[in-house]
Amino acid sequence: MPPSKRPAPITGLSEPLQAVLSRRERQIMDVIYRLGEAGAAEVAKQLPDRPATNTVRVTMAILERKGFLMHREDGPRHVHAPTVPLERAQRSALRHLLKTFFASSPANAILALLDMSSTHLSKEQLDEVAGFVERARQEPRHE
Repeated sequence: MPPSKRPAPITGLSEPLQAVLSRRERQIMDVIYRLGEAGAAEVAKQLPDRPATNTVRVTMAILERKGFLMHREDGPRHVHAPTVPLERAQRSALRHLLKTFFASSPANAILALLDMSSTHLSKEQLDEVAGFVERARQEPRHE
C-alpha cells in the first residue's frame, strides 16, 4: 500500500477500543496489552477457541493497518505491540464506562465498586483508597 494510503498512527483514543474493533480484534488487543508484545502464535494460544495462527496473523495485520498495532521483526517472525500506551487505552475505556453506565460520574462508579458484594477489600486496600480520597480533598479545586 502506498504511504499516502496508510492510516495515520493512532495517537489518542476518542472512542474506546470496544467501540471501534470487532470482538476478535478486541480479544487480540487484550492479549497484546497483557503481554506487552507478542507474535501471532503467542496470541493464538491465549485466545478463546484457539484460532489458527494464520487467522490471528491476518487479523493482527488488519489491526496494524488500522493503526492499533505496530511490529518489529525478530528473525522470521513479527512481534507486535500496541501503538496506544496502556494508560491511555485505560483512560479511554474508563471514560466510556463512566459515560455509558454512571452518568459521567466518577463518584457513582466508585460507590458502585465499593458496594459490590463480591468486592472484598483488605484493610490495606481500604487505607489506599482513603489516602487517594484525602489527597484529592487537599488538591486545589478548579471551579
